[in-house]
Amino acid sequence: MPKSSSKVRLISSKTVYDGPVFTVTTDHVQEPGGIEVRRDLIHHSGSVVVLAVDDSRATPRVLLERQYRHAASDYLWELPAGRIDPGEKELQAAKRELLEETGYTAAKWRRILKFYASPGFVAETMSVFLATGLHEGEAQPEEDEIIYKRMVPLPTAVRMVLSGTIRDAKTISSVLWLDHTSRGAKTKRSETNKPKRKK
Repeated sequence: MPKSSSKVRLISSKTVYDGPVFTVTTDHVQEPGGIEVRRDLIHHSGSVVVLAVDDSRATPRVLLERQYRHAASDYLWELPAGRIDPGEKELQAAKRELLEETGYTAAKWRRILKFYASPGFVAETMSVFLATGLHEGEAQPEEDEIIYKRMVPLPTAVRMVLSGTIRDAKTISSVLWLDHTSRGAKTKRSETNKPKRKK
């Protein structure tokens, strides 16, 4: 397998759009194998996603939001998420987004996933943080944000994913990660609690 940066050369790069959220460049690059191509890229500072989980009950509950997304021309179910501001650390951004969008704070934080949103043309990474030990407070949304929130039992959230009710990629991957992890933990506990056979 070739190295990730083997024989890659940026020939030229021109900024064709510079906006408040992202920039767009037209790049001419020599990719592995010596092929020269044009790539139009969206550059973004990166985003954080918060998988906020109420783990105080036997069945975990996931904090979901519902808001209108113009790109989808519809309301979508999503996890709290947002852009990392200049000079801001990932965890700092995650805590800020959770508080602003939902009013919740969390006692425990752990980064569980990091991935590219759409690497064909978007140079944006998304870091997902698991937040537990939740405490409810007052949301502080931005002026253009109208967000509805709901605590959803994990099995219900999984059904929403499998039925196509949840159509947001970051939310799908995070909910399925939590379901897989929870099932593994249950299996481990059941194996531990099995009575040992007498020899």
